[in-house]
Amino acid sequence: MTVLSRIALVVLFFYVLPVTGMVIARNTLQDSDWWQLRRDSSDQAPPAATNTEAVIQVYGARAARWRGAFGVHTWFATKKQNESNYTRVEVIGYAVRWGSDAVRIRRGVPDAYWYGNHPTLLSDVRGGSEVDALIDRLHDAAINYEYNDSYRVWPGPNSNTFTAYMGRLLPELKLELPTTALGKDYLPLPQMLAKTPSGTGVQLSLGGYAGLLLSAKAGFELNLLGLSAGIDLNTPALKFPGLGRLGFKDKASKY
Repeated sequence: MTVLSRIALVVLFFYVLPVTGMVIARNTLQDSDWWQLRRDSSDQAPPAATNTEAVIQVYGARAARWRGAFGVHTWFATKKQNESNYTRVEVIGYAVRWGSDAVRIRRGVPDAYWYGNHPTLLSDVRGGSEVDALIDRLHDAAINYEYNDSYRVWPGPNSNTFTAYMGRLLPELKLELPTTALGKDYLPLPQMLAKTPSGTGVQLSLGGYAGLLLSAKAGFELNLLGLSAGIDLNTPALKFPGLGRLGFKDKASKY
């Protein structure tokens, strides 16, 4: 078998088959109109009315409609000590099309289904005044997000680009995004090097179209045309675009 044949088999196994399978599955399973799909709580966040500690959580759920075959939408949910409501911090693509800011900071259901898709908890930080201060930093960083007036589903900047950006600024979250977070590897040219969102590694990105990631937490990932695949040796698993993680569950990041 030639070198080119081996490369073709790797691309077929790690990139083409997983994405093709997810496209078929999404088109087969989701038959409801988007406005009829669930947006209520998934009962994962501690109730704000009875929980007095400060909370920062990061969630990811399959994107709406056809986008869900390729990736997830991610967001932050925050609650300071003794607050009776959660604040959601996220990037919304259609807001830019309407001439509004991409970043939305507003009250909302922290762990809501995203157009019928159950959210996965990616990070969970709780505590007292130190978490209150971290929430202030998170909100300030969101207000000053450099792509607040732009949005592109592929290769970015999108909602996952925002979440990765915030993770780099707030390493206390120890946030590492799954391969299904399409856009997480986007870096604006000429910038090509950055820390991973968890702060435990480095990544190389060519405008989000190609790149490499090496992290003590996430392992090794290869980005081809915005799609990431890789291997995690720390908590053994194979990671695919579209399909996600297959192997042992990463308890730290919960994806």
